[in-house]
Amino acid sequence: MANSKYETLYIINADLDEEATAAVVERFKSLVESNGTLTSIDEWGKRRLAYEINHMTEGYYVHMAFEAPREFPAELDRIYNITDSVVRGIIVNRDEK
Repeated sequence: MANSKYETLYIINADLDEEATAAVVERFKSLVESNGTLTSIDEWGKRRLAYEINHMTEGYYVHMAFEAPREFPAELDRIYNITDSVVRGIIVNRDEK
């Protein structure tokens, strides 16, 4: 079956230093590349959260677009949820209208 197009936005804990933040970004970038095709990655940087999450008011936003098999987003979401440095993550299927 052909790959589907997805977008994901995840927020990293803003309290991490630059090196730790870069390591998290690299981890998810290589995870996507090993399971599909990364079409774009855009680091939005530190931004104020719309509402407080776990007593945090800022987060480091990263947006990625990729193509991958339909099973992969569930695994990516599972990894977001067990990664302490990820505050929130969302994955959207761009093929569905």
